[in-house]
Amino acid sequence: MFQPVSLFIGLRYSRSSKGNAFISFISFFSIAGIAIGLMALYTVSSVMNGFENNLKSNMLGLIPHVEVPSENKTHEQMQRLQTDVIASPYVKHASLYRHGEAILQTNKDLHGVLLQGLYDDNASLYKISDKIVQGQWDSVLADRYNIAISRYLARKLDISLGEKLRVIMPNASTYTPLGRVPSQRLFKVAAIYETGSEIDMGLAFTSGESLQRVLKQSSSVPPNLSISLNDPFLIDNFTASTNLFKDSEITDWRQSQGTLFAAVAMEKRIMSMLLGLIVLVAVFNIVSALTMMVSEKQSEVAILQTLGLTPNQVQHVFMIQGLYNGLIGTSIGAILGILLSANINEVLSAIGLNVLTGIRLPVIFDVTSLVLIALASIVMSFLATLYPAMKAAKVSPAEVLRYE
Repeated sequence: MFQPVSLFIGLRYSRSSKGNAFISFISFFSIAGIAIGLMALYTVSSVMNGFENNLKSNMLGLIPHVEVPSENKTHEQMQRLQTDVIASPYVKHASLYRHGEAILQTNKDLHGVLLQGLYDDNASLYKISDKIVQGQWDSVLADRYNIAISRYLARKLDISLGEKLRVIMPNASTYTPLGRVPSQRLFKVAAIYETGSEIDMGLAFTSGESLQRVLKQSSSVPPNLSISLNDPFLIDNFTASTNLFKDSEITDWRQSQGTLFAAVAMEKRIMSMLLGLIVLVAVFNIVSALTMMVSEKQSEVAILQTLGLTPNQVQHVFMIQGLYNGLIGTSIGAILGILLSANINEVLSAIGLNVLTGIRLPVIFDVTSLVLIALASIVMSFLATLYPAMKAAKVSPAEVLRYE
């Protein structure tokens, strides 16, 4: 089969088992370094993607991605706005709901939460039924003055399913002979949910009608509009694509949870950068190995040039040799990285490094980012060949062969 002479010679040099043992060791070390670095990058990237996806589903799945207040609007206007918003391709659900800051009190303790009052059409919006571990979600909406709290709050307040706790609304009050007293009411714990995230510490749910009564709101006051997006991270695209909110001061999930997700994204970038240094060090070994190879093969290069090999072809020979090492290291690292990521929990269990009993590390493969990581490794390997290859192209046959 016909091959360009540069490719043929470059591959022969790369596969040759003879020659300087130290150069062979450096070449092997560069391949191993690229493979290990890429394997670590693939594993960390996949696990961090899994954590980010869990946070997105567990935390952002229980709060509005966009909230439109009902100030200066009527029930009819809010319903029309709901209908218009649902038509957007970015929107998954849009529902009316109420919320208020509340204090949950028992004989043992008290704790501040954001109490959300949902209506029947909100059940699919928040997917709370998927997070219920005790009780029935339907009873929270069907019966008045029922509440759903997290397992964390149930333990902190020392309360069980079916027992009652006092809900105090600091922002709503009533007049009594003793003066102004915050609005309060006994609620029955009808369901207990668990997301395993920070959201469990400060969120509780009840029906919209129950919350409206505790807040002492008139039935003429319309609820706010809660919008859930197909992808919460496309919030800017959604707001830029519509002019429905020009008269409203909307809020979105970034104001309450944006700091956490920014920290996760920053951690992922820092970890990728640090692990990328492993690949970079291995790439520098390609420079060292090729530079020594050029010095060792000067006489052979000179002979090849006298036989008609041009300086460009000589340059290509060593570029192919370095790129060969990069391709082999990248291929091995990519395969090992995918295998390790897919079996990370089994590997940790086998070496006795379980995170917590019953808890598994989430893994999600982002094909685009993995391909970009592999391409970046190959590009760095190619760039590492340029200096040694140019040095080889400058070899003068007359000077090298003068004393041969």
